[in-house]
Amino acid sequence: MLKISLETSPKRRMSDAEENPLEETEEYGEIEMEEGEEEEEEEEEKYPNDEGLENMQQELKEDNTLAWRGSQEEGEAEGEGAEGKEEGEEFGKEEAAGAQEETTVKPQEITKSMISLERLTPTDSQSILSGTLPKTYSGRESKHSLQSELLETFELPSMASQLEFLDLDLTTSAGQQLSSPEKQPSGELAERTDQRPQDELGQEKRHLEPERGDLEPEKREGRKETRVLYVNEKKEKEFQPKARIPKGSLVSTATEDILFQKDDGANVYPLSYLTFNPTNNKELVSNSKTQAIYYKWYEEGDILVHSAPLLTEKTFNKLVGKFSQSVFHLNLTQILSATMEGKLVVWDIYRPPRSASTSLGFPHITPCKLVHLQKEGITVLTTVDSYVVTGDIRGNIKFYDHTLSIVNWYSHFKLSSIRSLSFSKTPATPPTENTNYPPDYTLKGDLFIVRNFIIGTSDASVYHLTADGTKLEKLFVEPKDAICAISCHPYQPLIAIGSFCGMIKVWDYEQKKYLFSRIFEKGLGVQSLTYNPEGALLGAGFTEGTVYILDAMSLESETPEPFKYSRTSVTHVSFSHDSQYMATADVSFTVAVYVVRVKNGRRVWEYLARLRSHRKSIRSVLFGVHLDSNEPRLLSLGRDRLLIEYNLLKSYKDHLEVLDIQRTDQGSYPTCMVWYPPLTKELFLLICNSGYKVKLFNSTTKMCRKTLLGPVYGSPIEQIQILPVKTPLELQKRYMVFINRDKVGLQILPVDGNPHKTSALICHPSGAAGMDVSYDGRYTFTAGGQDRSVVQWEINLSALEAAVSLGGEDLTPFYGLVSGGREGKFYRELEDYFYYSQLRSQGIDTMETRKVSEHICLSELPFVMRAIGFYPSEEKIEDMFNEIRFSEYVDTGKLIDKINLPDFFKVYLNHRPPFGNTMSGIQRSFDILGFTNSKGKKAIRREDFLKLLQTKGEHMTEEEMSDCFATLFGLNPEGWKSEPAASSVKGSEICFEEELPDEITAEIFTTQILGLTISQDSGQDPTVSEVERSA
Repeated sequence: MLKISLETSPKRRMSDAEENPLEETEEYGEIEMEEGEEEEEEEEEKYPNDEGLENMQQELKEDNTLAWRGSQEEGEAEGEGAEGKEEGEEFGKEEAAGAQEETTVKPQEITKSMISLERLTPTDSQSILSGTLPKTYSGRESKHSLQSELLETFELPSMASQLEFLDLDLTTSAGQQLSSPEKQPSGELAERTDQRPQDELGQEKRHLEPERGDLEPEKREGRKETRVLYVNEKKEKEFQPKARIPKGSLVSTATEDILFQKDDGANVYPLSYLTFNPTNNKELVSNSKTQAIYYKWYEEGDILVHSAPLLTEKTFNKLVGKFSQSVFHLNLTQILSATMEGKLVVWDIYRPPRSASTSLGFPHITPCKLVHLQKEGITVLTTVDSYVVTGDIRGNIKFYDHTLSIVNWYSHFKLSSIRSLSFSKTPATPPTENTNYPPDYTLKGDLFIVRNFIIGTSDASVYHLTADGTKLEKLFVEPKDAICAISCHPYQPLIAIGSFCGMIKVWDYEQKKYLFSRIFEKGLGVQSLTYNPEGALLGAGFTEGTVYILDAMSLESETPEPFKYSRTSVTHVSFSHDSQYMATADVSFTVAVYVVRVKNGRRVWEYLARLRSHRKSIRSVLFGVHLDSNEPRLLSLGRDRLLIEYNLLKSYKDHLEVLDIQRTDQGSYPTCMVWYPPLTKELFLLICNSGYKVKLFNSTTKMCRKTLLGPVYGSPIEQIQILPVKTPLELQKRYMVFINRDKVGLQILPVDGNPHKTSALICHPSGAAGMDVSYDGRYTFTAGGQDRSVVQWEINLSALEAAVSLGGEDLTPFYGLVSGGREGKFYRELEDYFYYSQLRSQGIDTMETRKVSEHICLSELPFVMRAIGFYPSEEKIEDMFNEIRFSEYVDTGKLIDKINLPDFFKVYLNHRPPFGNTMSGIQRSFDILGFTNSKGKKAIRREDFLKLLQTKGEHMTEEEMSDCFATLFGLNPEGWKSEPAASSVKGSEICFEEELPDEITAEIFTTQILGLTISQDSGQDPTVSEVERSA
């Protein structure tokens, strides 16, 4: 079921400190569409409207076998001597059709799992979330007193007559495991139900071994560290253990919020459904695929209690299935949880009297019955009036009474899987002579009177069912597949949305009104959409390579036949400023151009040419205008780091002329580009890359003029757009909107690396697939891809301007980007290196009068950069030189050959890697260049290593390589070659066979050759830091 969200108002902003990552992100994954997906015709004939049913059934087969394992594998050993569960009381009428009771478990006979205590705070299925944190106890005595106090507080009246307490040695190791059986009244050892949260399954092992009176002595000796004692209720007061936890308790005594702690080793499923008690807003129930959780809020104490018993297959000796939805039963004393096996789990709710003290326990739920309701998996469960209503994967809607006896059902509509049911708030009209209610399916055959309701299905269709006369009306159909293509009209409040299911819908986003749509033939999925500058045409690229040019107001084709010159998905569509050209790019790294010709007095679109100009995915296709004419220019940017400009005037049929090719990056790859607004006299092309950098290239020479630190919010920028202006007065104050993997953000221009000039927040947690901006700059829209939603965001510029003002002026915002800030050790060292460079440039041993200056020569810049831990390549050094030399050239016509400390500090911050040197980056290079040695690690042979240094990339001469290794291995003093006085002195000779090992791994290269240390921070990528080497 697709939801189009067009009124989302962001209420939470993420701070820069929270979002700046400390580890490098994964490279951008390219999406390639499969061609020619086919479906079986036989299955379509059998269930014509059941799309996706096969996938759902396959998922059930795979998942249900693991859904309720829990501690089952370890519990199988004791299962040999255990008997099956006892059948309980009947639930409902025996003759109830469609409802089959499988297993009944009395609440007091439910088996309990052992609680394995690793620290002071025990963990179980229920914890108390309070606004005031409990007091923290320290010391051995306080731990004992806390545990005793908690035991007195959380003891439940529904425990079995025999209680088991654990005598624990709190000084034992955290890995010590405790286990014990639960005695049943019948004397037989029953199966246990692990009632701990799913998040803790991977944290502790559960030893569910039988420990009965006739165990061999050898098995008993294996439990010396942990003593399990069985006492009667009568002797409870006489026996005082160190820590007593009644196993029957369903309330956790933990002082931490264990419910929402995640263990990466456990199978954790997210919350999938939540609903309130219709008669008590202090109670609610939620569930994931494997667990149902009951909540009770005590408003007076601001306490939220929850109960989360965990089921296994042995709870009822039957396969339960994965939960879909849970609701409160009509009698309000029970909770029903539907599963994808067509079953209902019935939970009893224990609510202690209000007047009772806390010694009677807190509310909790216990499983009591498993009812096999139907064969089909239940996807929707709700209640209305006196009915329990279900919707299933076959599109059936069934109504049951409070005993779960079938009353009526709708199965003749042939709907796809039910996703939602919403009943009218208006009660059903009483039957009269004019009404036409159908009879129900009970023996009495009474009229079936129910409220009208809305049906949502898995194929993104929404229906309205009128109970009086059983009339089904289709209200609308939304895209049922991923939405990646959105485009805003250039001068009207319209947005076009394209989906992989082949649907294009146009909305009025101000009135939130759907206008018109078109559904294309099967197999055509919309991948890209773009309006032309006049707003009269809409270019559409499809997943199988077809290109349509549509009328913007009717979505009718402007050409007799669509263009079919590509076999792969068309990812980009762009129009020239005069709408004379249209360019597309596809997954096969090909750029295609279409042109308008005048034939018989009519404008006709024709195919011009196409060229496979890139060797990796194309990230942007952009039209511009030549400065000396009004002719359009076309550029494409690829992940292969190539910026290619095409000569449209010299291109002809089947020949696309290339005008210029420039490489934009050395290590990182570009992600997107846009024309930089004319804030200066020089026209720039703005390009973002995977290294979180924003680069400005001269639009004519393609020279990199500036490199700046871009927004750092967990992943690199993927799409950018310049916010349109409303009035000429706003031309000098421009803004940029961007999206990355899962966030949408706003950046104040000009970009200068100030972290306070940008803001971002999460837009689509599963990933943003597209973005566009409204014609007036008031809104931005994001497409969520697989979440099949489009979100409208209102832009608040004043809030961002306020954040910039609070961040400070001049260098104040930049000091926070280095450790310690302005008064920290790092900045002090930077000052020392900067001023030492002034002395060095004049000569350390000179006797002449020193020239005091605030600047250093550009030739000193790379030495100071390397001294403070940033090691730029020769290409990056050249970019820095160009950035400084030409910084004032457009205004004054002069070149700059020196730099002061504040400007140097900014250049350093903007050019350095945002996360420093990481071990993963070094390892990635060895993975590409090396081979797998006998130890299973990637390594490079010594001779290959030396050859690579002299032949690949910015290769070194033999003399440079010898000097570097001699310095690294302590044969020459550090930095000696960079001193002017020592530049002519010959260094020590080095024997590579003696100094370098035969095989060099990433660790050897980092620690033994470069002399760096690998510091491992918890939860972060290993970072590489420099250490002093002793000579």
